[in-house]
Amino acid sequence: MTTDPIAIAARAAATRLATEHGPGLAADVEAALASRDTEQRPGQYLDPVSLGILIVAIATLAWTIYTDKRKTAPDPPPSAVARQVRIELRQQGATSPHDTDRITEIVVTELLQAAHGPADPPGHAR
Repeated sequence: MTTDPIAIAARAAATRLATEHGPGLAADVEAALASRDTEQRPGQYLDPVSLGILIVAIATLAWTIYTDKRKTAPDPPPSAVARQVRIELRQQGATSPHDTDRITEIVVTELLQAAHGPADPPGHAR
């Protein structure tokens, strides 16, 4: 069992999104996790494999934003993290809001649950 919150969140998001995007999404996320330190991100996320990469990229970005925000607030709200992720993605021009808003919400929710652990849900100060 991994303690990597990015991997935990990406896998959980893939599970939640599989009904919309197909059962192969979990394998696409696993491939993206395995290669996250070796591949450059594509400019656009259009095909199913790229969706797996997008989920991992959002999880990684959300983790960075979350840890940065924790420097000034011990328990940043999920909405603030998700908003900043959406801003960053739009500034990079890699995706459209229609493609990423729901995915971002799911990934951030899963990431904060992974960061807090099952006994300490988001919104509960550590």
